[in-house]
Amino acid sequence: MLSIVVPVYNEDKYLDAVISKVVTQPLPGNLQRELILINDASNDNTWNIMQSLPDKYPSIKFQLVNKTVNEGKGAALRDGFAKVDGDIVIVQDGDLEYDPADYPKLLQPVLDGKADVVFGSRFIGEPHRVLYFWHQVANNIVTTLSNMLTNLNLTDMEVCYKVFTREVIDKIKIRSPRFGVEPEITAKIARMKLNGGRVRVYETGISYSGRTYEEGKKINWRDAISAIFHIIRFRFMD
Repeated sequence: MLSIVVPVYNEDKYLDAVISKVVTQPLPGNLQRELILINDASNDNTWNIMQSLPDKYPSIKFQLVNKTVNEGKGAALRDGFAKVDGDIVIVQDGDLEYDPADYPKLLQPVLDGKADVVFGSRFIGEPHRVLYFWHQVANNIVTTLSNMLTNLNLTDMEVCYKVFTREVIDKIKIRSPRFGVEPEITAKIARMKLNGGRVRVYETGISYSGRTYEEGKKINWRDAISAIFHIIRFRFMD
């Protein structure tokens, strides 16, 4: 089974369309799917939309979590990972920046027995919306710093799309409540040992349709500074 963990905060404009794509996307290997949605104390109509989904898609297993205090993406993922029943786990944002049509290429290295973790990458050849130059500069900086301290050679550490085997997820204990979760997960994967060896990490290109701030984008320059702090923190401390 594939567990799809969806942290959501104020996405009532996009959530229904995202979930429609997630539940209709054909999966390789006859995988069944469950959706774990975490409402991070949204103040719009997100929770009402979430509650309507099990009736709309009765053949899909849903787990819904409604948080009353906003804690951030990291805390939402921690709550979602604790509920997974699947053998494979993927993270899906609750907006339309990432396309579930990329699931097959993200899942295949795990299904082939080649990978324990798969990162998507917005920067290795797939179509993407052209937006903010300085966002990409910041992404390159934090990815390079992360690679220097983890000895990985990723091209896009901050990407949403990450796939994990259940064995990996069970070993990750998230501490960062907000966007520091991306460098935290990366650092812990780099240090992790499975069956006496390093975790096998793959990367594959994904499409990306980024949003403007007017369209609801939330991450900003403060999160880049926070990412640098968390890269250093989780390289030397847990």
